[in-house]
Amino acid sequence: MDLTAIGTFIATLRKEHHLTQEQFGEQLGVTSKTVSRWETGKYLPPAEALQEMSTLFDVSINEILHGQRLAEADYKTAAEENLRTIIQTGAFSYKEKIEYYKAKWKKEHRAVISLTIILPLALLFAGILIKQTALIAGAVILFPLAYAWLYNAMMIYVEQRAFDGLGSAEENT
Repeated sequence: MDLTAIGTFIATLRKEHHLTQEQFGEQLGVTSKTVSRWETGKYLPPAEALQEMSTLFDVSINEILHGQRLAEADYKTAAEENLRTIIQTGAFSYKEKIEYYKAKWKKEHRAVISLTIILPLALLFAGILIKQTALIAGAVILFPLAYAWLYNAMMIYVEQRAFDGLGSAEENT
């Protein structure tokens, strides 16, 4: 995928529809500066913008990503090239997505994590203070159980977002 060719094609389509960068940006909900960045090949428009451009200009997203109108015979080859490029240059690897969603889960669940650590500790200290081995044993058993519960809850969250495709839609809301 050639960002310069994509940008030039977007500019051509915009001009064919007699739109200024500002008018075009207003239709897409972005600034004229963002449109300029797309047209100069500095940035690739996000998927939502590509969908809107496709409808507005009556071209396929594949044609936008290829940077030109395509004949029927060239369409499949261009689609395959575009897909390969997107896969190879994806924004995040699976490992990066996993780390991102783990950190996000930890940030969103600080209170639960704190309580899950504090309660077994309180039970342990209470058992030590009143010399109750049952409380101490209960605390010792609760620590790994609490950790396993937290870890499993976090991994369910991570897997749903990193592998099931829920993350992108949820992040945009």
